[in-house]
Amino acid sequence: MAESPLEDQLTGLLETFEERLVDVAVANSPFVTEAARHIISAGGKRFRPLLVFLASRFGGHVERDDLMRAAMVMELTHVASLYHDDVMDVADLRRGAPSANRLWGNSVAILVGDFLFARASTTVAELGVEYVHLQAETFARLVQGQIAETKGPGEHDDPLRHYLDVIADKTGSLIAASARFGGMVSGASPEVLDALTAFGEEVGLVFQLSDDLIDITSESTGKTPGTDLREGVPTLPVLMLRADADPADADLLALIGGDLSSDESLASALSALRAHPVMGRALEEVKRRAELARAHLAPLPAGDAKEALLKVCTDLVERTI
Repeated sequence: MAESPLEDQLTGLLETFEERLVDVAVANSPFVTEAARHIISAGGKRFRPLLVFLASRFGGHVERDDLMRAAMVMELTHVASLYHDDVMDVADLRRGAPSANRLWGNSVAILVGDFLFARASTTVAELGVEYVHLQAETFARLVQGQIAETKGPGEHDDPLRHYLDVIADKTGSLIAASARFGGMVSGASPEVLDALTAFGEEVGLVFQLSDDLIDITSESTGKTPGTDLREGVPTLPVLMLRADADPADADLLALIGGDLSSDESLASALSALRAHPVMGRALEEVKRRAELARAHLAPLPAGDAKEALLKVCTDLVERTI
């Protein structure tokens, strides 16, 4: 089936973006360049740049270089954060390739992340003060979300509420900024900018919560099931299960909270979770939030770009089923 005019344009923009992304990671030494391109070269969804490009359709004339800069700032910030995340998570793999911290050690991985953050700062400065301010606020939220995740919920905190706040800061903030950046470079109205921002914030939550389900249900998506479960990373279904505190779930909770290092124990935990009604409830929560995201798009004019944003919500839900 032939691509629509919008799809064709987005494909062209992403191809140009990919070339520029590789170029912007060039450093003064071949080693730093290699390390800075490591995660970039491993590929990725480029979801944030795509959102910038789509959001730019809701204003007026767009300077192509400014559009590329806006997308670059968002993706560089995202990629830089991955270097730091892998150090904190002691990760061995990133996008199917050995992580930078595994290849070159924690110090190099952290510094390469800093280098890419610096590249993002240089790029955003070319867009103007308003963009710099939003980028700084977004970066502050990213850091605070990471700190909150590292510290964990307090004694009197609701763990599920704490988790949702963490992913809002760590994931929602950057996706919201991506949507707003796209609107800003097109000179969109304040009403449209606010709608795009609210949409991005909610889609960020849907993005992460659907990943939570995929960690348990995936068998043909290419992602190894149970990774988060094995590492003790809190996810929506497990947090909902713990919040229920149903005595009938005591054995399952003990299994989930126990040693899942063996393939057999992990398979047992995954099988039990997949069969539990909590998975249906978690999916309904993902659907509910996807509908909230769709509702935020109401002020936007009809057209291919709006339909594409609505489809983002549909796709995020369908990939969990």
